[in-house]
Amino acid sequence: MDNFIDLPSGDDLVNPAIPLRENFSEIREAVRALCAKFPGSYWRKKDQERSYPEEFVSALTAAGYLGALIPEQYGGSGLPISAASAILEEVHRAGCNGAACHAQMYMMGTVLRHGSAQQKQQFLPEIASGDLRLQAFGVTEPNTGSDTTRLRTLAIRDGNEYVVNGQKIWTSRAEYSDLLLLLARTTPLEETQSRREGLSVFLVDMRSVEGLEIRPIRTMINHATTELFFTDMRIPADSLIGEEGQGFSYILDGMNAERILIGSESIGDARFFIERATQYAKDRDIFGGPIGKNQGIQFPIARAYANMAAARLMVFKASALFEAGEAAGPSANMAKLLAGDAAWEAADMCMQTFGGFGFAEEYDIERKFRESRLYQIAPISTNMILGYIGQHVLGLPRSY
Repeated sequence: MDNFIDLPSGDDLVNPAIPLRENFSEIREAVRALCAKFPGSYWRKKDQERSYPEEFVSALTAAGYLGALIPEQYGGSGLPISAASAILEEVHRAGCNGAACHAQMYMMGTVLRHGSAQQKQQFLPEIASGDLRLQAFGVTEPNTGSDTTRLRTLAIRDGNEYVVNGQKIWTSRAEYSDLLLLLARTTPLEETQSRREGLSVFLVDMRSVEGLEIRPIRTMINHATTELFFTDMRIPADSLIGEEGQGFSYILDGMNAERILIGSESIGDARFFIERATQYAKDRDIFGGPIGKNQGIQFPIARAYANMAAARLMVFKASALFEAGEAAGPSANMAKLLAGDAAWEAADMCMQTFGGFGFAEEYDIERKFRESRLYQIAPISTNMILGYIGQHVLGLPRSY
């Protein structure tokens, strides 16, 4: 089923001037070979222990996949986002979990577009080689949630340093990252004319700072997420990325890449469930034949396949627009929305197809069922995307 969707270049679902990229079949094959070394038993053990998949992340790093979007001049592969999408789709299709390390891919954009020449030269080669990990993204706060412009963490300039005080939540992989991309206020909210003003982005070296406390949060999936507490944490002034006060626009740049890549993961999840359910429906023989002959089993699998295929087209479109430098916001958000929905529909279908066996850990369905549910909520909820489409695409009144 490797090539079950064969899309010609210039498909009418995308701008004819921006043809779809190649399928990256060689990369996909290599990723599948790597993932085969990390079967379900590996992930079940990590899930039971709530431990970080260090071996898997190291293998992806050594193969160069986590440096896919880093330019060759800094030791990366210099690949387009469609190649990174192919990598993450195959990771999830294989039953693995890219959430252990995917942030390094989509956070690259902020550093690449807005970082100084010194920052890029200092950090990117070591990130590409795996000597440094940039996996933690500090944005969300307990009292603001998705209302990013109202965050309260303050970074106040003091000579050649910034002093940071505040709190972040749902900052995943902070325990396993060397660097933190941090969004903080450099101007208090009440002193700004617009909520988008006064936000700045910092690249924090967590190996050398004091005043940072990391508290793990146990969740329904093995996601290595945490709370961060900053108490008079001092960071060098050259940790600032770009211009002070312009951080919100910098973060928005990276969010389109995040939506596209996580949409690709959801497509991979949907393919995992569809392929598992299809095979099981062929093999499970009861009441005189394979259960797949029954429309009650066959039709939900077919519908899940159709919805996944449609969502995959939107991921391709968003990738093409992003690579061409076109406005990708609407397509990136719709890609994440539709792919997340397709994965969740496929997860429910697969669980129903397997029946009681779907609840048994050894089949990996229940684990992936839990993992796929995350993308109805994170990194942005489906309702927030619908509000975005309503306001910014359809011109309806602002709903939030």
